[in-house]
Amino acid sequence: MTIRRLLTVSTLALALSAGLARAQSPQGEPAPIALDRIEAAVTAGTPRVIAWRRDLHANPELGFAETRTAAMVAAHLRALGMEVRTEVGKTGVVGILRGGRPGGTVALRADMDALPVLEATGLPFASTATGTYMGNTVPVAHACGHDAHVAMLMGAAEVLAGMRADIPGTIVFIFQPAEEGAPPGEPLGGARLMIQEGALANPRPDAIFGLHVVPGRPGTVFYRPRGFMAASDRVDITLHGRQTHGAWPWKGVDVIATAAQIVQTINTLTARTIDPTTTPTVFTIATLDAGVRYNIIPDQAVLSGTLRTFDIAQRDDLVARTRVAIDNVAETYGATAEFTVRQNAALVFNNEELSAWLAPVLVEAAGAGNVNPATPPTTVAEDFSYLSQEVPGVFYHLGGSKDGVDPATSPPNHSPEFDVNEAVLPLGVRTHVLSAIRFLERD
Repeated sequence: MTIRRLLTVSTLALALSAGLARAQSPQGEPAPIALDRIEAAVTAGTPRVIAWRRDLHANPELGFAETRTAAMVAAHLRALGMEVRTEVGKTGVVGILRGGRPGGTVALRADMDALPVLEATGLPFASTATGTYMGNTVPVAHACGHDAHVAMLMGAAEVLAGMRADIPGTIVFIFQPAEEGAPPGEPLGGARLMIQEGALANPRPDAIFGLHVVPGRPGTVFYRPRGFMAASDRVDITLHGRQTHGAWPWKGVDVIATAAQIVQTINTLTARTIDPTTTPTVFTIATLDAGVRYNIIPDQAVLSGTLRTFDIAQRDDLVARTRVAIDNVAETYGATAEFTVRQNAALVFNNEELSAWLAPVLVEAAGAGNVNPATPPTTVAEDFSYLSQEVPGVFYHLGGSKDGVDPATSPPNHSPEFDVNEAVLPLGVRTHVLSAIRFLERD
């Protein structure tokens, strides 16, 4: 652990401890905002949250193209009387709500972008939108639930703005573009670009919270301290050989056979050199582009994939050994190889002290038996990781499967059939509101 992280953790622990002492102090300080008041405000706003979610779902936009979404968010925050900054990280929006009492600063974050996916949910408000991705016109859909994220945070902003006079401190609302990764040609994704352009500055939050809808029993919340969601790297491999007739493979250099051997080598390296019980690791080659005709062995093959890890040193070692193995396989077949790795998201690291403090707050929002603060890690990734590298943070998941549907068979995020159970939207609003208010009340 770095000195900076130690100082951050120690400072946060002291702040939480001091806040607890003050909350228990009989010095006549204002009482915490009552849960029934929060629940009444959330209930009153739920029809608008559902309407926003459906509107956003029907009008999805790809990363760094979320202009309609950003305009909708900015107009809403301005109508609530907030200070609003737009175009923070191209299409990102930052809203600042200053409470009526002095205190610290907390941030809440939602992501806005959709995916190049053809929706197959059959919803009456299903997307028919298209966009441009890698130079091609593609269908666009909110197949990861970001429409729900935006709607829930808009709802939380409305609830919190209505309690402005009683809030002890400042709340920063971060609506982030391009969580799914930087589009081709862009060096930074949404979180890193927003950080670079001051989303966490002036005022700088003392903590940040975020959530994601995933398959799970509706009404449940789950997360874990420390490593929760994997670091994600994009891997690209280009093989160069010599084209030849499919009937005379010995007269060329066969990149198809080379590619097949490289895929098997990567699978074996991962399965036979990494202990999955200590450091979960997934290394997947997902695309292979080569050739145009059944009887011609081409001179080039392009492969791409993803690497998901939870340990930096282990990841670096696996990348180094993969590079050597790919070069060796290519040389064996007479080919040459280019191998590049680019990080899409860092490890989502949930601050330990903040994670422990948050558990009873989430129970207050979701009810007893509905919060698991020690769920297993997951190999999906999230660029919230960069925000929580800057300030202490916790990212948690909200179960959003349909009623009566086994989460194990519920369509996963990024599936054409993925949908969010709208009955969980009020819970997401409550978790946002309570995590912000209770943190400021104790800070």
